[in-house]
Amino acid sequence: MSPDAVMSWSSVAPAVGEIWLAVGICYVLLVDVFAGERQRALTPTLTLVVLAAGAALMVTCGHVTERTLLFNGLYIADELGFVLKLAALLVLAVALLYSRAYLESRSILRGEYYVLALTALLGIFVLISANSLLTVYLGVELLALSVYALVAFDRDSGIAAESAMKYFVLGAIASGALLYGMSLIYGLTGTLDLTQIAARLHAPLHPGVILGLTFIVVAVAFKLGAVPFHMWLPDVYEGAPTSVTLFIATVPKIAYFALTLRLLAYGLAGMEAQWSQMLAALAVLTLVVGNVVAIVQTNLKRMLAYSTIANVGFIVLGFVAGTPDGYAAALYYTLVYVLVALGSFGVIMLAGAKGFEADRLDDYRGLYRRDPLLALVMMMLMFSTAGVPPFVGFWAKLRIFQVLWESNHLWLVIIAAAMSVVGVFYYLRVIKLMYFDEPQGSVPASAGAPGVRLALGLNAVAVLALGLLPGPLLDLCARLIH
Repeated sequence: MSPDAVMSWSSVAPAVGEIWLAVGICYVLLVDVFAGERQRALTPTLTLVVLAAGAALMVTCGHVTERTLLFNGLYIADELGFVLKLAALLVLAVALLYSRAYLESRSILRGEYYVLALTALLGIFVLISANSLLTVYLGVELLALSVYALVAFDRDSGIAAESAMKYFVLGAIASGALLYGMSLIYGLTGTLDLTQIAARLHAPLHPGVILGLTFIVVAVAFKLGAVPFHMWLPDVYEGAPTSVTLFIATVPKIAYFALTLRLLAYGLAGMEAQWSQMLAALAVLTLVVGNVVAIVQTNLKRMLAYSTIANVGFIVLGFVAGTPDGYAAALYYTLVYVLVALGSFGVIMLAGAKGFEADRLDDYRGLYRRDPLLALVMMMLMFSTAGVPPFVGFWAKLRIFQVLWESNHLWLVIIAAAMSVVGVFYYLRVIKLMYFDEPQGSVPASAGAPGVRLALGLNAVAVLALGLLPGPLLDLCARLIH
């Protein structure tokens, strides 16, 4: 290999994850087309192989210890991006593992599902490493368009099509708001580079910059699912196939944390006083609406949707603190929430069967008698989401309280603590139904191969283990941000 070739490879090696995913998407699509219906099971296995190979390539070739800019400053490679991408790869692999039996039983196991999932992951990778307004928008749209198609994937379901249409229309409005805000920022700073934007924003701020920031905060709040831009989230969670709900509830959350960090905390760091006030108001609304409305839900997926909204409130509170410790706490909370949501929706999929979605709360009455493993896993996950020690969710909430206290946001600590107490009620209700209520009518037996059930059990064990030993993950998040 010539020296020029070595040099050119070293200059793009940090982006090996994106390069491999782009190649893998084409390969999976071609194999699925030529394999046909008879070898439909080949695509899920091949997709997991692509993800595993991508992780191996990133570890061997794409790991960087210092901040590196690629492609004329459009792309940033750092340790934070590396860890977030590995986390996204792992979570997507587990989500696809949980989903296969569900897709087979509903006769929607098609190659397009896996291609769209990989395309969404490519958008997540682009977003995580974005160092320009252009790259940010490219990543957001690549992810969003893939998710719109996934929500409407079950063509025979009218409610899925309706949810996808609502999501698409509202998502288009949010994308327009993001683009308009970015155009104002670009027009008044004269650059798309986030690092240069941060350097050029200083007091006194032009009113147009404040207006641009407002539109950007609206778009970020929509992507996260913060109130009052949460309208799409409960409908999409309930209407989409549960495997798609599992995907939406987990992997994109990592990307939208990166979006908030890169765009607001880093790119618009000079306007921290302005956007932190906006986020504080959004966080309070999100906590109150998410926890209070979840109480009256009878559909478990919809209840978990409002639980997601409430948990987004805690993530936003980490950014309200406006300090590196606050951003690290938000990162920790995001990773913890993704782990717990992965298991929660995995239980819903395994508890269901063909013609039985297991998405109503009443479907979980007496689950302990029918399937002790699923009941135990769900109990551990509900305790963690409620913030009960010794599970990891307790440390996630405690860390958010701590950074708010240190940044003199006592009033936010009081509101968040009060809403946490409210949230405990509807999480404990699920446990009460599983362990203390009698089953209603006949319920199909739980599905899932032994390997999938083992993975679900390990998911719950990880929630407990990270709660008993919170230090390593907390230290990792602090190191990545600082």
